[in-house]
Amino acid sequence: MDTDAATTLLVVNLGTPEAPTAPAVRRYLAEFLSDPRVVSIPAILWKPLLHGLILPLRGPRSAANYAKVWLPEGSPLMVYTRRLAERMQAAIPEWRVLPAMRYGEPALRRLLRDLRKEGVRRLVILPLYPQYSTTTTASVADVVAAETQGMDVTLIEDYSIDTAWVEAVAATIRAHRQQHGGSGRHLLFSFHGLPQRVADNGDPYPQRCVASAEAIAAAAGLEPGQWSLAYQSRFGRERWLEPSTQGELDRLAEAGVREVDVVCPGFAVDCIETLEEVALGLAERFQSRGGHLRYIPCLNDAPDHAAALAGLARRAAGKVE
Repeated sequence: MDTDAATTLLVVNLGTPEAPTAPAVRRYLAEFLSDPRVVSIPAILWKPLLHGLILPLRGPRSAANYAKVWLPEGSPLMVYTRRLAERMQAAIPEWRVLPAMRYGEPALRRLLRDLRKEGVRRLVILPLYPQYSTTTTASVADVVAAETQGMDVTLIEDYSIDTAWVEAVAATIRAHRQQHGGSGRHLLFSFHGLPQRVADNGDPYPQRCVASAEAIAAAAGLEPGQWSLAYQSRFGRERWLEPSTQGELDRLAEAGVREVDVVCPGFAVDCIETLEEVALGLAERFQSRGGHLRYIPCLNDAPDHAAALAGLARRAAGKVE
């Protein structure tokens, strides 16, 4: 392979523990929660709290939650990210497509260093965060900037309203409802949450989430009153984006809504936040209030998902499809 001319595409996801055990979860969370893009508290104050209180408490609890959704091949996020990268490789055979993780393995920083040693000069980086945020995409950009000096790098920062991706999500909604019935059910878009402070400081993430939801709802043929938007996965005590997914489901239950579909288009592939938090935990809570929640899976390694992201990468690199 002519490495000077070849293009390598890195498909980057957040990361995951290597096993559903407390030690593995603590190692993963220690790296994740030490990123100042994720937690902006000064390290001198944050590190003692993180290692002395948060990790010892969260490690066993999070491990138990991971165990509920762990697949025979491993973590859902890892399994589906690898499968997605393989499908994208088939769609772009002239490139090399590799999965990478911002935290955990396969580590983005190590992969970039290995590619540099190989002599690779042309890189396309696709963070699997459809909606840009300083807490996610910018963290990937930090590592890329530090490790790719002198290389030809294209970083895809956002695809929140990419036409092919929007249609792929809308198609899953239509297919799910055609298979299970209930086209008149309320649809809730649940995105990962963010501290309100981060949004107030200029992070465009909430606006990108709204834009995604509006585009997907339109493509799926939904009227404004047939859907709503909320934010999940809160952490800590400060104020986060509103409404929360749990709060919105409670509101719907109080309003007499008994049938709700939930889709999570901020997640490229299913993971603990979608499978354990939503499909299991929030579904059980909504059921306790007399309702029925159906979770619509992420795009994962669906062919139209791989095709949409492959097309996105080609266009970003200036290649004609």
